[in-house]
Amino acid sequence: MELWRKNLYILWGTQFLAMMGMNLVVPFLPFFIRTLGVTNETEVTRWSGLVFAGPFVSAFFATPFWGTMGDKYGRKPMVVRALVGLAISQFLMGFAQNVLQLFLLRILQGAISGFIAATLALVSTSAPKNRVGYALGVLQSASAGGVVLGPFVGGLLADLIGYREIFFVTAALCTIGVVAVIYGVEEVRDSAAARTRFSVFENYELMYSHKQLRLVAICLVMGQVSVLMVEPIFALFVESFKADTEYIATLAGGIFSITGLFSTISAPWWGKRNDKKGYKRGLFIGMGLTGLAYIGHNLVTSLLQLAILRAILGFGRGGVLPSLYSLANHHSPPERRGGIIAIASSMTILGNMIGPVLGGLVASLTGIREMFLVNSALALLVSFMIWKQMEEPRKQSVESVEFVESKSF
Repeated sequence: MELWRKNLYILWGTQFLAMMGMNLVVPFLPFFIRTLGVTNETEVTRWSGLVFAGPFVSAFFATPFWGTMGDKYGRKPMVVRALVGLAISQFLMGFAQNVLQLFLLRILQGAISGFIAATLALVSTSAPKNRVGYALGVLQSASAGGVVLGPFVGGLLADLIGYREIFFVTAALCTIGVVAVIYGVEEVRDSAAARTRFSVFENYELMYSHKQLRLVAICLVMGQVSVLMVEPIFALFVESFKADTEYIATLAGGIFSITGLFSTISAPWWGKRNDKKGYKRGLFIGMGLTGLAYIGHNLVTSLLQLAILRAILGFGRGGVLPSLYSLANHHSPPERRGGIIAIASSMTILGNMIGPVLGGLVASLTGIREMFLVNSALALLVSFMIWKQMEEPRKQSVESVEFVESKSF
């Protein structure tokens, strides 16, 4: 087996475990926050947004530094470091005694982790040029798969063993990933590329001076804001339907997972379609469906209707994030693709950071249902920007079989 494929498959499995572990408890943070002594519903909503956003705040500032360290010392050590940081922070969260401690540990997690950004950098710079899109798509399927199983398994575990113990389960999964990367992944460093280094500032300068890269950055931030406004308090929205609350965590986890399931299913289809017909129309439709689905969240009256909307939402979102990363790759000079993709990852983190705080604020002022109108407006605005300003990149010789292969994941 080719070295880059071996690395990709091991990192796929590791990312799947890490993402599943992270999603065992994240959708149920509001419920865990209640167990830490926060009982006022308005305060639960606000703290949920802050705790969810905590890692993104520190990761936004730390990611460029860790990226520079990866260029200097190798990207495999950064993947290992990120997994170790994630395991340590999750283990410590299991001992949190109040919401402030939980918040500070989440900030620590973002500062010393950054696993997804590290794997993106390793894979995007090691895969052959005509396989980068396929490789990034495979990694995205690992994240989506973790998002699918995590909330459902987490809901079951929460009802069976409690929220606090789930943090220890996540730490154990990350530790398994550490062992797999140390003994299974081999990094071949390009000495010529190492001599041609660009600073973080120079890569930021390129990102914002290039019209299409700048548009990709804006779409990444706004798109993630629209999505992450909802995720931290989605369990509270499910609870508002007054269903049997004895197994509310399992119920919320199952409905939450529907979006990830349909994202996983639709991503290969979007990839094949965009490869044949271009990214612009596909991204326009995907973001448009996302915005319309969130409008529907404001109108639903039953959990069945909500489940159907979550499926539509997952289908629309399935191709958005990997397509934007692929566009960043297409529009970047070959010798600077790793740095540009790292910045694109930091833009995603920025959206992840703003979204929960904004969502918690809007929901506390207007209510959860009204919040869906705000995040749907953002998604539709991104769709409009894509239609008006996006340009198709030059065609590259990427074999369509790549998208067929990705279905096996």
